[in-house]
Amino acid sequence: MNQHVLIIDDEERLRTLLSKIISLEGFEVTQAGDCKTGLNKLDLLNIDVIICDVKLPDGNGVDFIKTIKARYSYIEVILLTAFGNISDGVEAIKNGAFDYIIKGDDNNKIIPLLYKALEKVSLTKRVLQLEKQLGNKYSFEGIIGQSKSIKKSIETAQKVAITDASVLLTGETGTGKEIFAQAIHTASYRARHNFIAINCSAFSKDLLENELFGHKAGAFTGAIKETKGIFEEANGGSVFLDEIGEMPLDLQAKLLRVLETGEFFKVGDSKLTKVNVRIIAATNRDLKNEIIQNRFREDLYYRISVFQIELAPLRQRTEDIEALAYYFMKYFALKMKKSILSISSEYLNSLKKHTWKGNIRELKNILERSVILTNSGILELETLPDDFEQNQTINSEGKSLSAFDLSSAEKIHIQKVLNYTKGNKTETAKLLNIALTTLYRKLEEYKIS
Repeated sequence: MNQHVLIIDDEERLRTLLSKIISLEGFEVTQAGDCKTGLNKLDLLNIDVIICDVKLPDGNGVDFIKTIKARYSYIEVILLTAFGNISDGVEAIKNGAFDYIIKGDDNNKIIPLLYKALEKVSLTKRVLQLEKQLGNKYSFEGIIGQSKSIKKSIETAQKVAITDASVLLTGETGTGKEIFAQAIHTASYRARHNFIAINCSAFSKDLLENELFGHKAGAFTGAIKETKGIFEEANGGSVFLDEIGEMPLDLQAKLLRVLETGEFFKVGDSKLTKVNVRIIAATNRDLKNEIIQNRFREDLYYRISVFQIELAPLRQRTEDIEALAYYFMKYFALKMKKSILSISSEYLNSLKKHTWKGNIRELKNILERSVILTNSGILELETLPDDFEQNQTINSEGKSLSAFDLSSAEKIHIQKVLNYTKGNKTETAKLLNIALTTLYRKLEEYKIS
């Protein structure tokens, strides 16, 4: 699509001249003689850059910039004036003008300036698009599923998101707890501030304390300068503490203080640091049982579980598997620049019968693997791992074949080698160490095309 320039000037002769010059550069050009007409054009057309006179019949170009920027922040405005005025120039730039030039004297500057302005517009649009994509990715709209359990979890999370209550997300590993935490943050009034996640099981006690609270310069060997911890970095925003059940007891006491007072001591510091953060925690452990075993503080449990949301394992929401599979298929196909349009019914049925001990994370890995292996526009059963629990499939004679059945394994192996050779049957026969005629017979027997 061509980039579009709007010229707003009450001098028709100048508008026409500028329009011809700019059109010769390959841009679309629209004209307007006053502010009101210019605004109407903005609402109707996809304008990228405006070249606007300062003195207009119904307004001043310097002030008009504010109105333009309030409606369309990405549009760049180049102001034209018959008389140079430093104070107007300063005010124009302050209001958001890209530049300010004098008519006649600076005519040779217009085209180079226009190209620079359009370059900035393109960059701004890309940034806005990325922000929009990120917003969708981390919002509740980005959570896939129509099962009763996921709908209930989303509904509950949406209600608590607009409050400042601490949230505890429970469920097996890979059920999407961090995605829910990000969605809660995005839907909260804290969304403009940082969301910082940390896995409490990934650090030793001392390292975890330093990550959470930061340290004072000289607190330990190598501590050359003062460093902020994630609580300070996330001030005003949210901290997601994944696998909180793995946090050592003495750190639990320090976390409790943050929850109760918003204060903590950095490592090696005697001065309190005060923050305002929301805590969202997650665990795959039974924290009530951990309390009985004296591995988790009861008072901390009640502070972090003001609102508790349980996420169901994937095996209990099989009706969501197809939508999730298609989402991951499209994601990885786009990433790998492959044209994959569909998933076979056999493949989907196999996914629905799987136990999914790794939940959504495991499903994502399976789909990535299949997209890598496939050379066609459809994901077939043969792209699943050899040890995948395929349960029962039916061969050409109507007999059931287990995933551990020799003929079933042979069919899968032949298909994989075919994929590897990109359908070259001579090369496939060589790699399988069988005669070409034997390969053709097996292809016919297993209905492999």
